[in-house]
Amino acid sequence: MTVVEPEDKGKRMGRPGTPAITLAAPQRESAVVDIARQLLSQLLNGHLRPGTRLPSERQLSESLGVGRSTVREALKALDVLGIIEVRQGDGTYLTRGTSSLLPSAIEWGLMLGQPQVLDLIEARKHIEVIIAELAAQRAGAEDVAELRTHLAGMRAAPDATAFVEADIAFHLALANAAGNSVLSDILGSIRSLLRVWIRRAIHEAGETQTTIDEHAAVLAAVETRSPSAAGAAMRGHMDAAGGRLHRSLQDEV
Repeated sequence: MTVVEPEDKGKRMGRPGTPAITLAAPQRESAVVDIARQLLSQLLNGHLRPGTRLPSERQLSESLGVGRSTVREALKALDVLGIIEVRQGDGTYLTRGTSSLLPSAIEWGLMLGQPQVLDLIEARKHIEVIIAELAAQRAGAEDVAELRTHLAGMRAAPDATAFVEADIAFHLALANAAGNSVLSDILGSIRSLLRVWIRRAIHEAGETQTTIDEHAAVLAAVETRSPSAAGAAMRGHMDAAGGRLHRSLQDEV
């Protein structure tokens, strides 16, 4: 295992420092695939945060014992997925948004049972419960009105895409109502995961009405300002949605 220490170039130029990351020399797979996989793992496990500047190609090349062209190809793969952004003359950064290809990559990971993605699903449950409890305490009239709008959008959705987007909007609005920017940012950063989860585990499973009812229970608890009820309703929703997701994946094995 090799710890890649950051250069001080970023600090000299007034940019945030680059964290050290631990990578192993590529062995089994092709060097390009293995390096890309290791870097992606660093991103998924939270060691690197959105906006983080990655080590330079030279640092990665020297620490891994491979050519810079190999590192460049690995970074290009992550760039195509929209996971990193290469800024000419400045460096490579973890993006703050999502790309059109990332949901497909996450879905493929779900189908293969990638542990990092499954861990992220587990973490989502705990995050969402906390968000629901805080929203019940802090939501204002405008927040409640927005939640009602998104729930109505789920009920009136003409197709799968509209349903999924209204569902995601409900959860993001709930996070905003919780009044905690860190929790809101965390949920926003896994929007691609939410989109895959909702589409596969809810709409494709024919569970749209059940899902609507679960969201309605969360909203009712927020409206009555009952944190315990909101947390319980969200916990039930997450458990049920997680079960639907797992059944969906098992059906494809």
